[in-house]
Amino acid sequence: MSQSGIPYYFMRGGSSRGPFFHAKDLPADRDSLSDILIKVIGSGHPLNIDGIGGGNAVTTKVAILSSSTNDWADIDYFFAQVSVEDRLVDYKPTCGNLMIAVGPAAIEMGLITPTADTTTVKIHAVNTGATVESVVQTPRGVITYAGESTIDGVPGSAAPISLSFHNVAGSLTGALLPTGNVQDEVEGIFVSCVDFAMPMVIARASDFGLSGHETREELDANKAFFERMENVRLAAAKLMGMGDCSQSVTPKFGLVAEPASADADMCTRYFMPWATHPTLAVTGSQCLSACASIQGSIADSLIDFKDNLNKTLTLEHPLGTMDVDMHRERVGDTLYPVSAGVIRTARKIASGEVFIPHSNV
Repeated sequence: MSQSGIPYYFMRGGSSRGPFFHAKDLPADRDSLSDILIKVIGSGHPLNIDGIGGGNAVTTKVAILSSSTNDWADIDYFFAQVSVEDRLVDYKPTCGNLMIAVGPAAIEMGLITPTADTTTVKIHAVNTGATVESVVQTPRGVITYAGESTIDGVPGSAAPISLSFHNVAGSLTGALLPTGNVQDEVEGIFVSCVDFAMPMVIARASDFGLSGHETREELDANKAFFERMENVRLAAAKLMGMGDCSQSVTPKFGLVAEPASADADMCTRYFMPWATHPTLAVTGSQCLSACASIQGSIADSLIDFKDNLNKTLTLEHPLGTMDVDMHRERVGDTLYPVSAGVIRTARKIASGEVFIPHSNV
């Protein structure tokens, strides 16, 4: 046979989408796995014309599920970010948007059996060690995707899925503030380096001569900004103990600014990092919110947390807003972010087999 088929589910999670596989159907060897995922997505072409990717970083994501080896969790979720054009696979980060679909996909795969009108799925994010509770709508024990919940950046409505994230401080670097500082000056730009669900380098848009309200298209066309941003990101990564990240999507980069709407708390722009995110990553939304909750950070002046332990933040992004429920705990005289929650939606788009060629042709 010139091709091999691999069982998969094609799912939208939040504002991302990609194939979901059962770990038993893929090789454990990382090099072999990467070769297969590159072929599945069609990495190496700007349109991913020979695979099922969509020519954008939010549509070249892959989830691999299995029963969990973690005593707390039900499901192990292993994430892979496949590049659009460079034939690279990054296993360092996780993806919170795609994680929205982990609960439904685990039910579809038979890894979880619904028992009531809602089913709680405990997820272990293998890449970062985070633990996440997902509540999926399963009326009369049957999964449903239909509902009235909407999220900006995704057409239509669907059933709500709530995610509560725990153990996300220091997700990749081992520390909430990997440099040991609330702010650092890097390449002439003041930034906050924060690791909460996703390691990020966060700066004020104004320090780059931007308003922070630019469209995705305007930002992507600003090559001078991207060049400067990448220099700051790579220099900050070394300060964060992450080494040379020129071939890695982490740390991500974010900009913050005053919101345009009185109903929002902060304007954000999130980068993947070599393109502007169409909306906002779930992990990124948590890290940006955590940054705003840390006294003295780049984003601290934008949001007045006062001494509140819990606060729902509304973050503006290019296509609307996203709400994040942020929880803090007091350590001595200081309040630190410890967990976060979001409500998003997911949908099963397709299922069957995805075929990969046996050669590189």
